[in-house]
Amino acid sequence: MILGHAVRDGRIFRNPADGVRLPRVLREEPVFLDHAQVAALADACEPYGLLVRFLAYTGLRWGEMSALRVGRLDLLRRRVNVAVAFSEVRGQLIEGTPKSHHRRSVPIPRFLVDELAAHVAGRPKDALVFTAPNRGPLRNTNFRPRFCTPAAESVGLTGLTPHDLRHTAASLAVAAGGNVKAVQRMLGHASAAMTLDVYADLFEDDLDQVADRLDQAARQGADYMRTGAPDTVVELFKRRSPGQ
Repeated sequence: MILGHAVRDGRIFRNPADGVRLPRVLREEPVFLDHAQVAALADACEPYGLLVRFLAYTGLRWGEMSALRVGRLDLLRRRVNVAVAFSEVRGQLIEGTPKSHHRRSVPIPRFLVDELAAHVAGRPKDALVFTAPNRGPLRNTNFRPRFCTPAAESVGLTGLTPHDLRHTAASLAVAAGGNVKAVQRMLGHASAAMTLDVYADLFEDDLDQVADRLDQAARQGADYMRTGAPDTVVELFKRRSPGQ
């Protein structure tokens, strides 16, 4: 990019980097937990079991969760209104917009609503929903080694990170029937293409479902032609026959 500007400014005649092929970066495969693994991890991660379940079933980014305030929970409509996020810069927490720079409304499963209601009962609207033991904001750099890593290792999930719970939320949403647009909106991706780029394998089963539904529809159509259609034709001929 800098060399391109230099060409446009006339400082150099050509970009020596043109045509250079960059090495392909291998992306780590996302980790997906099932419902039983989420439950086991949550039990092992107390007193932050609710936080584990919340991340695994809403898909919020860590910074979005840590900046979430009570007033952003709409428990009657079962929604989380994501509008701000914390980012850690040189040890300081900075509050800003989410990564996508867009607000979004994320659904909350019914089984979490009562837990969240009890968890935030009596707190003012500007209070943080999830806090560190000292009641300050949660930092991933502290939470991961102190709570997440020991809990994950104790249930056979060595290497698990809090971000893997976001991947898990996507996986569970797809398994529950969520399409790519629904998962995109839930996770706050800029486009459905981005969602597919990360989670394409999760939607492979959709192709099987399409084939199964086409097969079922075709068989029903064939049965109709073999059984329903001939009877209808015979009935029409009967109606048109003379003397009837």
